[in-house]
Amino acid sequence: MKPINVGIIGTGFSASSHIEALRRLPFVNIVAIASSSQEKAEEAARRFGIPKAYGDYRALIDDPDVEAVHNCTRNVLHFPINKAVLEAGKHLLSEKPLAMDSEQSAELKRLAEQSESLSAVCFNYRHYPLVVEAKERLAREAKRVHFVYGGYVQDWLLYDTDYNWRLDPAQNGPSRAIADIGSHWCDTVQYVLGKKIVEVFADLRTVHPVRYKPKHEGSTFTASGAQDAEPVRIDTEDGGSVLVHFDDGTHGAFTISQVSAGRKNRLYFEIAADEMTLAWDQEHPNRLWIGRRSGPNEEIVRDPALLSPRAASLAHYPGGHEEGWPDGLKNLFLDFYSAIIRKQRGEALGELPFATIADGHHTMAIVDAILESHRTKRWVRVVE
Repeated sequence: MKPINVGIIGTGFSASSHIEALRRLPFVNIVAIASSSQEKAEEAARRFGIPKAYGDYRALIDDPDVEAVHNCTRNVLHFPINKAVLEAGKHLLSEKPLAMDSEQSAELKRLAEQSESLSAVCFNYRHYPLVVEAKERLAREAKRVHFVYGGYVQDWLLYDTDYNWRLDPAQNGPSRAIADIGSHWCDTVQYVLGKKIVEVFADLRTVHPVRYKPKHEGSTFTASGAQDAEPVRIDTEDGGSVLVHFDDGTHGAFTISQVSAGRKNRLYFEIAADEMTLAWDQEHPNRLWIGRRSGPNEEIVRDPALLSPRAASLAHYPGGHEEGWPDGLKNLFLDFYSAIIRKQRGEALGELPFATIADGHHTMAIVDAILESHRTKRWVRVVE
């Protein structure tokens, strides 16, 4: 089959990561890129070797050569761009969060259900081989899950002189740490368990109620200094803890932080079941720890020869040849575009391994419930 033509909207960290991962797939061709201005788009097109550049995302969506669109923009643009792509009938892969709130994401879910094209949300951690192995072993070997716990912690906003557009609710939305990284933890754990979070109790905190915004904006994950900066009031959370109930009554808890010194990108979880505990840490992604009471503990390594068939399909190199974050992103795109190809061939898709728009909407409903719980200091149901 001819390659699927892809357009990228955005030129920042997410866009560059998507481009690198897409170019590792043999059946995808990046044909266009769009930015906030024609000048920025043309510069990005030269830098990445992309033939077409658009200063307006609508022109990229309208391009008849573009069959699939990756939305790699700021959060405030996720909803209007996603809506336009879905209405145009093109395949969509959106960065998370899906929208600014669950009211917007509900509309996207409705549009996706009416579309013949496929759409997905960039929850990439469910595409690590040992995350899939955890899911397979849990389904095969555990009868009952007792507790789920873990978190997602970073340090890129540790100092009050750290500033980025994600600290602006008008650009990022009413939630920051929960929506940006807590959403990843929720999606990953729900995927592994095969269960949904249906109730939350949250305690959030803004560590730096005032930060110092530099006059010249920097990139995400880069440090800034206090020189030539102005104080800015911060209303979004730097982190917090959340108790959760799943739809089968399983209890859980997770902690989110963007101000934990030394923790660069640590998403981790432990699942305590009747016969074993499973533990995985994104900063050590090629190991899955299995704890037992009546036998020796185990550590499973990322070796295709040792993994279940689905997990082994996501491990592209022999054991000892370590894979990590860029490979998980590539696996997401591999799953997404393989599904598009199967659909084009008229094959049955079955259960989709990637996060759908419906999954992204449910996660937005979780974020909204967490914010309400923090405000009201009570348990809140997740309402879609």
